[in-house]
Amino acid sequence: MAGGASDEIVVVGGGVVGLTTGVVLAEGGRRVRLWTRDAPGATTSAVAGALWWPYRIEPAGAARAWALRSLEVYEELAGRPGSTGVRMVEGVLGETRLDEVAGWLAGRVPGLRASTAGEYAGTGVRARLPLIDMPAHLAWLRERFEAAGGVVEERAVSSFAEADAPVVVNCTGLAARELVPDPSVRPVRGQLVVVENPGIDTWLVSVDAAGRYTYLFPQPGGLVLGGTAEEDDWSLEPDPATAEAIVARCAALRPEVAGAKVLAHRVGLRPARPAVRLERDALPDGRLLVHHYGHGGAGVTVAWGCAREAARLVTG
Repeated sequence: MAGGASDEIVVVGGGVVGLTTGVVLAEGGRRVRLWTRDAPGATTSAVAGALWWPYRIEPAGAARAWALRSLEVYEELAGRPGSTGVRMVEGVLGETRLDEVAGWLAGRVPGLRASTAGEYAGTGVRARLPLIDMPAHLAWLRERFEAAGGVVEERAVSSFAEADAPVVVNCTGLAARELVPDPSVRPVRGQLVVVENPGIDTWLVSVDAAGRYTYLFPQPGGLVLGGTAEEDDWSLEPDPATAEAIVARCAALRPEVAGAKVLAHRVGLRPARPAVRLERDALPDGRLLVHHYGHGGAGVTVAWGCAREAARLVTG
């Protein structure tokens, strides 16, 4: 690896945003250490669904641009689903009109069309999008990062000043609320249920009149059912009543889900913010601090586009 200590960077945060940023920087020739409080399998990212779609992220225009740049990467990674965890899968976005998405997706999602009555009872859009098996993808990202010379260190930090490098990149997600500190970062709790897949091979996202999202994502380890979006709820304990309601809503859309054996319950806290913070700052001693957090429910969706922008901020 070229360069000396002046080229060293510490990325703080080991979720999908931190790992992807670490990959881009390390493959760009920088010496990168990634500090993570949690093993990749214990991060919020590991709990994600994870369908490529800019969900609960602002600003919308920038998020779409980051998402499209990430889409290019995921389409390429889908050629190796066994190792990368990325597959291109057909599905329906319910309560969505074709004219609402055609503008920014035109020419980027082949086969994009209005769904038929046989595919979905309401108004919807049929699309073939990346669906990512996050435990597999996070493991692959870590391997790619280490193959590029990156080093992962499991450690908790109470201050970015602890990082002993000329450049620090803050990819701490919800932890930025205390570390920055930034009180505008808030949790949006998501609860999922994983059941044995009764034979469903397409994904479905539906929104009811109350604005509740219901979704079914077929993953290698089972059918992922969701979900919730509970603002300012810090609980990581699965709620049995919520789980029962999720299964009931999914069974109303796909009756074969009723009675499917439950394999797991998952809870994650999305790091919501009025807008993603992706900008240069300085530590008290003048060293460069790049903030890269607040991706809401779309960290996976925008990871590669945002990581490349963060890398540009690092290099000035």
